Amino acid sequence: MTYLKILIYTLAAFIATSTLVFADDDDEDEIPFEEAFLYIELNDTDGDLGIHGKIDGDEWKKLEIEDPWGRRMLNVTVQGRLKRQGLTELFFESAEPTFGELDPVDFFNRFPEGIYEIEGVTLDGEERENEVYLSHVIPAAPAGVKVNNVAAAESCDVDDLPAVSPRRGVTISWEAVTRSHMTLGKDTDTPLEYLGFEVRYYQVVVEIDESDFVTTATIPPIEGVNEWTFPAEFFELAEEGEYKFEILVRVNNGQTDSEGEPIPGNLSAVESCFEIK
Repeated sequence: MTYLKILIYTLAAFIATSTLVFADDDDEDEIPFEEAFLYIELNDTDGDLGIHGKIDGDEWKKLEIEDPWGRRMLNVTVQGRLKRQGLTELFFESAEPTFGELDPVDFFNRFPEGIYEIEGVTLDGEERENEVYLSHVIPAAPAGVKVNNVAAAESCDVDDLPAVSPRRGVTISWEAVTRSHMTLGKDTDTPLEYLGFEVRYYQVVVEIDESDFVTTATIPPIEGVNEWTFPAEFFELAEEGEYKFEILVRVNNGQTDSEGEPIPGNLSAVESCFEIK
């Protein structure tokens, strides 16, 4: 009986090992989308989380995303005239309920950390597949935000917004982000470098309230460069009024694409407003 058990265990181990080898061989033959990633976005000012995704590649007619347990969570099939044309790029954002509506713990349980499969079929019937990593490491939100060296308002809802002169432009500054978020996600309040993550870029967006005018700057994580000045000419588009701005910090997700380039990961954002005088 002992020998029989040993034989069974040995056979089971052989089958499991063989299955893993075959799976790896299949992965090498898979053709990926040119670009495919999922990420989590935190609005630290409003207190909400959402999951976003981007897929780009040859003309496709069918797309599916499966979670780490193999459960389908997105299914897109192109129909009619659009099926003959095909799609090449898809970007989506989930709803972003506040923490009062959806507790962050429940959000992270809903979208677990791990490998998600993005699969598609091109117009020519070729299959595309990417295995993308969704991390629960959330970068800390930018802190110490100032507008022309004046402390920014906690939100746009305060009664007295900072009033600044735009004659020499408007400079928005913040402290460098070096750690994960203090309370949300995985490995909270930890140096990003210890976790194998790094800041990919900062982004500053300024828009004139109740207008279509928006200006954006994307700033690489250069040491000591934690500010951006928007030209005075932009603020001449409105004689007076309220300006809303947002500062985002994005990290790489710890994974690289087929060319060895880092893949964009999670991001955090803060929002505020100011007035010009």
